[in-house]
Amino acid sequence: MIAPIFHPLRVLRVATILAATVFAFEGSQERAAANATWDAPEPGIPDSMRGRSGRLRSRIVRPTEAARLRIDPVARILGAGAFARPAVVPVTDEATAAPFNYITLVPFEDKRRDRVGVYRVGYWPAERGAVRTDAYRSPVGFIEVTPENQDAFVSTHFRLRDFLTKDQRDVWPKALVLDMRLIDKLELIVSELRLSGHYVEGLAVLSGFRSPQYNGRVRGVGRAEMSRHQYGDAADVYVDTDGDGQMDDLDGNGRIDEGDALYLARIVERVEAKYPDLAGGLGIYRRVGARGGFLHVDARGERARWGFE
Repeated sequence: MIAPIFHPLRVLRVATILAATVFAFEGSQERAAANATWDAPEPGIPDSMRGRSGRLRSRIVRPTEAARLRIDPVARILGAGAFARPAVVPVTDEATAAPFNYITLVPFEDKRRDRVGVYRVGYWPAERGAVRTDAYRSPVGFIEVTPENQDAFVSTHFRLRDFLTKDQRDVWPKALVLDMRLIDKLELIVSELRLSGHYVEGLAVLSGFRSPQYNGRVRGVGRAEMSRHQYGDAADVYVDTDGDGQMDDLDGNGRIDEGDALYLARIVERVEAKYPDLAGGLGIYRRVGARGGFLHVDARGERARWGFE
């Protein structure tokens, strides 16, 4: 098991020049990978580490980046080994006084059979030779989530713990796969809801990352063999402003019914229309027990729809 490092929060001068340096490097690396065009700004939209939503509060550092990281101002202050091991490294952007996390990964190559450290994840379809496209290749690595860093914000409204697989409750550290395109998209959905007159503080996440072993073991609604949840770019979400554990009455008809899920789906459609590079799957699940409806939302890079009948 790789021991995590966790630095105390410290104030750094993470200024505009640093943001430009990081994203210039990130853009050159990500554009070389399949399904990684999300960080290319549309005309008139400034590129930043905060994403399209302006609410991202983390940047994931891929294993192949760590050795040649160009965020020298941060590396010099934190020390040469700051990005050498899996960690959530918090800093503070002095310009905004907002916290920001650099997250380094456990490389996928460190996975041993069906485990990452002590945490059981199973086998990805690509490990068994089942690859449809590059979008279904195995993840590049895993976020090592500990009891100490699970509350770290990945964006204004979402934390690492919101996306953990719901199994092995007492096993730490856990392995998490998370795509920041999904987080950006969820934050944009929050913004669109507010523009529509619904002042929401985030979305309730019913299910985020699902490891292959969990996805295969638990049968039920939405658990497809090639589920995008296994790739960290999908979440099942609903709006629960009053905290009662079910979808809010979004369409204002006085009832919790399928119309609320359809209303939220139209919000997602608006986001994808504005940001086509964040296109992905959208599935409607009208009612599951007492919870009411929810949506599957992902950022797979191409449009897919189900459950609208």
